[in-house]
This record gives sequence, C-alpha cells and structure tokens, in this order.
Amino acid sequence: MQIDPADMSTRDVYRLLVQLVVPRPIAWVSTVSDTGVTNLAPYSFFNAVGANPPTLMFCPVNKRDGSFKDSLRNVIDNGQFVVNVVSYDLGPAMVQTSKEFEAEISEFETIGIESVDATIVTPPRVANSLAQFECRLNRVIHLADGPAGANIVIGDIVQIHVADQILNEPGKIDAEKLDAIGRMGGANYTRTTQRFELKPK
Repeated sequence: MQIDPADMSTRDVYRLLVQLVVPRPIAWVSTVSDTGVTNLAPYSFFNAVGANPPTLMFCPVNKRDGSFKDSLRNVIDNGQFVVNVVSYDLGPAMVQTSKEFEAEISEFETIGIESVDATIVTPPRVANSLAQFECRLNRVIHLADGPAGANIVIGDIVQIHVADQILNEPGKIDAEKLDAIGRMGGANYTRTTQRFELKPK
C-alpha cells in the first residue's frame, strides 16, 4: 500500500501517524496564564531536540475553531513552561487533563493534582512527577493556520529535577523506577518496563 497524505483528511493523517510513530514520549506541560491561572495538558508529539544547547520541543495543534490551545497561548505570552515526565501511576490523572477546559479553569485544581513551585520559571511542576524540565521559550514555529494547524514549541532547558529514588548513582537513571509511559494509537499506551540491548558489531 502506498499513501499520499495530500489525498487524506487531516484527521486520517493524524490517525495514521499516531499508529505508526510509536511509542511516543509524553510531555505533560504546565504553563500559567497572564491572569495567574495554571494549565496542565499532555502532548505526545514531543521529544528532546539536542544537548547543545539543551532543548526540547512539543507540538500543540490548534483547536477546532483554529484558535491556539491554552498551553501555546500561555507560552507565547509568558515564554515559560515545564515538561513533567509521566510515570505509569500518573497515567489516569494525565488522561483527565487531555480534556478541553475553559482557559479560566486550572487542571491542577479541578482534577486535584498536587503542584510544587519551579525554581527558575513561573509555571508549577507536578509534585509527583519523577522528573521535570523547566524551560524558557526559544521559539515557536507555526506550521499551519486553522483547525489542527501544528505549532512547534522549542524550549531551552534551564533546570532539570530528578527524584533521588530513581537514581542508581549520579547521572544514572533507573528506567525501571522511572516507569515512564508512551503513547500508542488511540487510547493505547505502553510502559518502558520491557527492554533489551542492541549494540553495533
């Protein structure tokens, strides 16, 4: 089968991508509005960009009416965000934050997710996340306007928090203890609990 994305609807392209590009790490992004309302939303179009400079990216798409999602609007307005790593036990709460809430509603407060202050940026961190990245906005790249238009948000990592209990030794993360989850297609997720090594010959 050969597929030309130009012949498909945006919805069908999305469905195909999320089933083939797997597993995808999840950026649980916390931001704060100009009026002080905290926002928390998950994005699985997410990854690290590079180590020099230390950067990461996530890609919020526009709402059905073509307007920006709260995360994107807050980042543009304030230039700061936090990416919280989602471990298996946080999965149910993370999914609840994927619903569309009005801009004046805080997901932290409404769903009952404990927060803790960041050390450099204004948006809070998820208290029970085992690792968080505090970021300042590097740039936003608007790839398309209108409904589902993609926007790449690139952030400079200015502080990293790692829970002591997931460290085997300084700088060595125990993947079993981190127990991160990844997004598959639809409502399916995967855990990083089954691993193997492949080394070049």
